[in-house]
Amino acid sequence: MGGAERSVVEIAAAVGRAGGRALVLAEPGRLAPEVIAAGGEIVEFPAATKNPIKMLANATAIARLVRKLGVDLVHARSRAPAWSSLLAARRASVPFVTTYHGAYGEANALKRAYNSVMARGDVVIANSRYTADQIVQRHRTLPQRLEVIHRGVDCRRFDMAAIAPERLSALRAQWGVDPSAGVILHAARLTAWKGQSVLIDAVARLKAAGQLGEAVAIMAGDAQGRQGYLRSLQRQVAQAGLQREIRLVGHVEDIAAAYLAAHVTVIASTGPEAFGRTAIEAAAMGSPVIATALGAPPETVLAEPAVGKDAITGWLVPPGNAAALADRLAVALALSPPERLAMAGRARAHVLAQFTVEAMQRRTLAVYDRLLGTLLERRFSDAQATVATEIPRQS
Repeated sequence: MGGAERSVVEIAAAVGRAGGRALVLAEPGRLAPEVIAAGGEIVEFPAATKNPIKMLANATAIARLVRKLGVDLVHARSRAPAWSSLLAARRASVPFVTTYHGAYGEANALKRAYNSVMARGDVVIANSRYTADQIVQRHRTLPQRLEVIHRGVDCRRFDMAAIAPERLSALRAQWGVDPSAGVILHAARLTAWKGQSVLIDAVARLKAAGQLGEAVAIMAGDAQGRQGYLRSLQRQVAQAGLQREIRLVGHVEDIAAAYLAAHVTVIASTGPEAFGRTAIEAAAMGSPVIATALGAPPETVLAEPAVGKDAITGWLVPPGNAAALADRLAVALALSPPERLAMAGRARAHVLAQFTVEAMQRRTLAVYDRLLGTLLERRFSDAQATVATEIPRQS
């Protein structure tokens, strides 16, 4: 359910709209119906295995599929299946593309070698400039093989005008939050490096200083099996006496409405975000963002001193610094309605100019065109233009 998986859905849709066929080799999960709805095809495949013998078997199976169906290009988005895909693409003599989605840990030479497959594509797509710099430093990848393509937001789905008031009311009722209470939103899976514990400390500081008011912090995200971490967060909340102020609500399906309900969205990651889709989704919904100045968020959040105070879309804070986070939360919660409205307008304009899903789709198809000599990007753009002209007639 992460950014890499969401990008699979979006590129499958782009390939289909450009007249191609998108086969997604994966273990079906929550997003499988969306792949199918987007025009892609799910091929059930043991992609998650890290067993070397099974990975070799996967390579044989992929090569067989490539030859049988006349696949023109293979695109891998995570390490274990990328090794199988690389072997298959070389055997079948088709281009191989990778998207480097994460700041992978490299504790030793073996792990570095394992990670290196993501830098072995004929073209290596980095999801941010931060990621591109990491690729060059770690793998000595030549710049001509690198393409920086930021992730994008579907600005029709993430549109303030598209959210009915009933959706906001339903979410607040589900969370047990009063209609008048401010909402601090933290939307991320429950894992230690996402910084939930830092936010809990920051909320405790705000409450102690009398700056929290009636605001409630909503932690939206699955534990994904990390029950020990979930219990540790629950203990931390209880020990701080914050049961009223902090709610761990699990996965939130209507995340667009959640961002609109948020007075401020927090990205408290203590490890680098290779991109961090939350920042641009929240901005598209007009929510100010507080993010840690680590990894890619400085590319997506306009903050001082990089821009003037009248141009900011949020704030950047040092990772793991609960005091700094509390200070910025206090500023965000104290924004007047006109100040918030102005920031919301700047935030959405920034996303529309730099981080749309359509731009990400076009640029990815352009990579395919470069390797295949096709016209996928042009066909996709023509199809998008046709849809854009038909929408007013339908309404």
